[in-house]
Amino acid sequence: MTAANPQLSVIIPVFNETGNIRPLIEEIEAALLPRLRLEIVIVDDGSTDDSGAEIGELTRAHKSLRVIIHGRNRGQSAAIRTGVKAAFAPVIAVLDGDGQNDPADIPALFAALNIQSNVCMVVGERQRRLDRWIRLASSRIANLVRSKLLGDGIRDTGCGLKVFYRDKFLELPPFDHMHRFLPALVQHRGGVIQSLPVNHRPRVHGESKYGINNRLWVGIVDMLGVLWLKRRQI
Repeated sequence: MTAANPQLSVIIPVFNETGNIRPLIEEIEAALLPRLRLEIVIVDDGSTDDSGAEIGELTRAHKSLRVIIHGRNRGQSAAIRTGVKAAFAPVIAVLDGDGQNDPADIPALFAALNIQSNVCMVVGERQRRLDRWIRLASSRIANLVRSKLLGDGIRDTGCGLKVFYRDKFLELPPFDHMHRFLPALVQHRGGVIQSLPVNHRPRVHGESKYGINNRLWVGIVDMLGVLWLKRRQI
């Protein structure tokens, strides 16, 4: 059973992450349960491997854990939104299901939120990234183009680790791949974004779901859409 009135909901979008989920849940609880009333929401985004079985076992052992299942793969942005809508806490932490984000960084991001100074989203900036060169190259190009066009001032908007207020997120216009542009979208609504350095770890199990085609080129097309939205929205 999830803690009554949780202070923080940790949302984990998962697609084919067998072997990565169990250690991630254990690390999240170790980092946060001594400090906060916590719930963890896994959104299984249509996994076709053994992720579902692994998650099922975890729900029986971890009382802080809830699971939502998409019948088909709908993408990371849809999975995040599903989790945020289902969350009970006023503050959300989202991180990738591959274990490359370090849960030990969440308390610092949580502490940096400050409604009085209008900081309503804190994003991680990965230090010494441990990815394959093709992923690093596509990410750097996309970040450079995004920074020039959107001017959000964030060097690593692709970092999966973010902490924000639930109500502010739900005010944003939903669309596929929106998770890549959350800082710019929040800023457009008058919110202040803070960036903090975070740890980055190698993937232990499975393969990355992103490459040139679905990260760089798609990201640039989506960026033009966000630019249009910023200029047209009233």
